Amino acid sequence: MRTMRSTKCPWAFLGVAGALVMLVAAVHVFMVPILPSSLDFFGAGHGIGQPRNVLPGVGVVDSRLSGQFPSDSYGAVTYRGAPWKAEIGRWLAGCDASLSVVNITEFIGTKRCEQDCNGQGVCNYERGECRCFHGYAGKRCEEVQKVECNLPTSQEWPVGRWIVSICPAQCDTTRAMCFCGPGTKYPDRPVAEACGFKTILPKKPDDPKLTDWKTPDPDVFTTNKSKPGWCNVNPEDAYSSKVKFKEGCDCKYDGLWGRFCETRVECSCINQCSGHGHCRGGFCQCDSGYFGIDCSMPSIYSVAYGLPSWLQPPMNLPDLKNISSSSIDVKVVAKKKRPLIYVYDLPAEFDSHLLEGRHYKFQCVNRIYDDKNRTIWTQQLYGAQIALYESILASPHRTLNGDEADYFYVPALDSCLITRSDDAPHLQMPRDLRLRSYHTLEYYRMAYDHIAQRYPYWNRTSGRDHIWFFSWDEGACYAPKEIWNSMMLVHWGNTNTKHKNSTTAYWADNWNYIPIDRRGNHPCFDPRKDLVLPAWKKPNPAAIWLKLWASYSMGIRQKLAAEFGSTPDKQGKLGRQHTANVTVTYLRTEKYYEELASSIFCGVLPGDGWSGRMEDSMLQGCIPVIIQDGILLPYENMLNYNSFAVRIQEDDIPNLIRILRGITETQIEFMLRNVRQIWQRFFYRDSILLEAQRQKRLFSEEAPWSVEVSKLDKVDDVFATFIQRDKETDKLRLQEARGLESRESCVHGNMGTCTLSDVDEKHVKWTRS
Repeated sequence: MRTMRSTKCPWAFLGVAGALVMLVAAVHVFMVPILPSSLDFFGAGHGIGQPRNVLPGVGVVDSRLSGQFPSDSYGAVTYRGAPWKAEIGRWLAGCDASLSVVNITEFIGTKRCEQDCNGQGVCNYERGECRCFHGYAGKRCEEVQKVECNLPTSQEWPVGRWIVSICPAQCDTTRAMCFCGPGTKYPDRPVAEACGFKTILPKKPDDPKLTDWKTPDPDVFTTNKSKPGWCNVNPEDAYSSKVKFKEGCDCKYDGLWGRFCETRVECSCINQCSGHGHCRGGFCQCDSGYFGIDCSMPSIYSVAYGLPSWLQPPMNLPDLKNISSSSIDVKVVAKKKRPLIYVYDLPAEFDSHLLEGRHYKFQCVNRIYDDKNRTIWTQQLYGAQIALYESILASPHRTLNGDEADYFYVPALDSCLITRSDDAPHLQMPRDLRLRSYHTLEYYRMAYDHIAQRYPYWNRTSGRDHIWFFSWDEGACYAPKEIWNSMMLVHWGNTNTKHKNSTTAYWADNWNYIPIDRRGNHPCFDPRKDLVLPAWKKPNPAAIWLKLWASYSMGIRQKLAAEFGSTPDKQGKLGRQHTANVTVTYLRTEKYYEELASSIFCGVLPGDGWSGRMEDSMLQGCIPVIIQDGILLPYENMLNYNSFAVRIQEDDIPNLIRILRGITETQIEFMLRNVRQIWQRFFYRDSILLEAQRQKRLFSEEAPWSVEVSKLDKVDDVFATFIQRDKETDKLRLQEARGLESRESCVHGNMGTCTLSDVDEKHVKWTRS
């Protein structure tokens, strides 16, 4: 997951894993850094043939639902094409949340901000408060902050010790970014990191170049064409080799393109400001009357121009003729879908500032833009946090009316915070023991303090109807104790049944050292309330074209190979069981996705925390073979993994070949058929299609990724599955609050659609539609 980190594998485990082979008719396993995992959380070892997963139960099965929706031989109940754990599938099939359309009164804000935030922020018309741009503060954004680029200087360190924002040129003290500055031909050209310092040439041919952080390089400002300059280099002259330029300089900041940053392009913002604003480095500067992190929230001053798409179609609208003179919130009745989600508009330091102040354009976002403002999707695994956030904001499940909401989403962006920790002096973490884990905990705790003190919703349920996303390697292991009642969205389903302490090899992410009074003693993941979501994977047209499911031409009907093998390890040794027709390697390959797509079984092993191998397996159409004891994979507490995956206990690795050979051809076809049915549940199609729609408005010719993703069947993706999990959580909250009696009344009669719209410690209210 992170190239700077070392692999932390016990040698005994590496020895076993090195001999790992997968049947492929042919089978390929590509090993990424492997973590030790061990405890048998999933129960006793399974026999040969159909794998067996033993997961925590979720309650008593209703007899009538059981009769109406029986499970198959694998213990699954199918709902919307996916094999669910029996009770969950019955509940969803009996009370189909996706069809629940309700009429909701939405409140449109009217509260103006003082001096319209002085043009240095966006007014929240719901609360009458300013969200100031990076480097500005105060009730009216009237305070200009000084955010330094450099640490304190000394005789030894004339510019200060190294930090990402280090700057020997002109520091923009509103964002802690470094530019060429006044007196140069290109004052807005970045001088990022090593660009402004002397290069230490290697003493040996294969040694890397190093940077002398103590010695600024004056040549970056030179006008002498024979020296490798930067700030005065004309791009045309450089491209035609008429002048030299420093190759260590590049265009790292968002919004700039070209070898010499000569082209200004679109920056990455949440939902690209929804067509109602301008993206300034990651912060949406909204058009007059709109607000919110993506400018998707209307006020009475913008309603006259229409409502955003996620609020349509309205059932009725007020008379707009005299609306601007109103001092009372405007009410709009709109058709919405339950469960309804209220999204907090947090202060900018929790989201927009982290995006606006990025020193690397790829940090924590899932897309950037080229010189023609065409979308370039990133490989950023943590991009799932942005993708889900965008889907919620643009969804008919979203509501502005907190009193009607079933859930409350708290959009703190830990993926941005952690990647930017220590990027600049104002982001340093000395009080947090220099641990990114502790820093993140305190950041989420401050978000909790904000919503608990400023809004009435948290205290109604002690946060049980709130949702937080912890996207980093060890998930919610370092969630503050105050928010543990809430639902945690993670990529790392560590139940702590084996891994009771931090598993990371990177010291700054280790949570063992966080004081117990801050973290409490909660596990990393509670399968009764939390959810593992897939990691972000960019849309790959070639991968979609490679899918060969229609004819089952991935070797499904061929007999499983009778002999097995592996590739040599770094010492040139083969595994104990090896043949020529099985590929096992820890080396990367340029044909990684093609190899997966042509395989029957694919290995799913951990990285430094979670990895993206489960997603790779599902998206390329092979059966996942999971070797991660005590760790739940995406949706594993919801979907019936027996129907499409094989889970191998670590102690059974020596028996791996025998176990896979025992799976019949009929079972393989059954599992591959389910992979075909549910692969989009591991794909952020909704967020990708939102971007496709934005691009279609700009360009007459669609990009290949847009064409191919638009062709996909409209089956449930990650966002739809997340919504269905919310529905299932309604059931669990209901059972906790009132027992099974209320569920009986819900499913009584003709199985009408049911929604839990409000639960607190004393009251449960159901709405039927």
